[in-house]
Amino acid sequence: MARAAAVAVVAVGLALGLAWALGGGLFYGLVAVAFGVQWLAFVPAYTLRTERFYDLVGSLTYVLLVTTAVLASPEVSLRGGLLAGATLVWAVRLGLFLAVRVHRAGKDGRFDELKHSAPRFFVAWTLQGLWTFLTPLAVWVVLADAQHGLGVLDVLGLGTWLVGFVLEASADAQKSRFRADPAHADTFIRDGWWAWSRHPNYAGEIALWCGVALVAASQLHGAQWLALLSPTFVFVLLRYGSGVPLLEARADAKWGGEPDYEEYKAHTPLLWPRPPR
Repeated sequence: MARAAAVAVVAVGLALGLAWALGGGLFYGLVAVAFGVQWLAFVPAYTLRTERFYDLVGSLTYVLLVTTAVLASPEVSLRGGLLAGATLVWAVRLGLFLAVRVHRAGKDGRFDELKHSAPRFFVAWTLQGLWTFLTPLAVWVVLADAQHGLGVLDVLGLGTWLVGFVLEASADAQKSRFRADPAHADTFIRDGWWAWSRHPNYAGEIALWCGVALVAASQLHGAQWLALLSPTFVFVLLRYGSGVPLLEARADAKWGGEPDYEEYKAHTPLLWPRPPR
């Protein structure tokens, strides 16, 4: 209980600290929306002991935050509009994909134990609040400080975002088709992008948020450079937090020791894609 409370306090404190450093105002409002939505959703989720709408609520929170930021900004620049649109496209695509995946599976294995513990489940929802506020931090900064004109960094950033988005979406689609085939029930995917990387969808997500940060970098100054925490946070979360380590452990537990799996691991990069050898 005490540990869960401490994690929740740190998450909220970090978000509020960033909001304060960036000038308060709009940022405080976004923090309130990000965490408020999660805490409201936690009540029915814990009552029903279900995680089935966890990811969908997260994605809808992104949509609500982008809408709030756009409406609350006195002026929206072309750069801000592009980043807001990119974030909405990403959030809607990911939210629909995750919602369908959980519906088909009937559950999300990450929550098998968490959903039966109120403190731990509450922390999961609270951390999602931090995720929805911190991941698009560069977008909030650009929307709060409209500056006109596009340059080389904007073009490079948008190109990087597009590459990352296509990689993530196509990798997710490949894995969904693979899992939908009953013949693959007890096997692992190693075709398509999954022959290039063991986690190409995560590589795509990291890349697209790096692209957003590149676009924002065109106008950052002073405390606004804190916006670069966005891609850093995504990388650390996926590479060392709830992403790669969890999935690697599950795969090792299921297929570890099998020759085909060990060969796949030995010859396929963990994260950053490269052509198969």
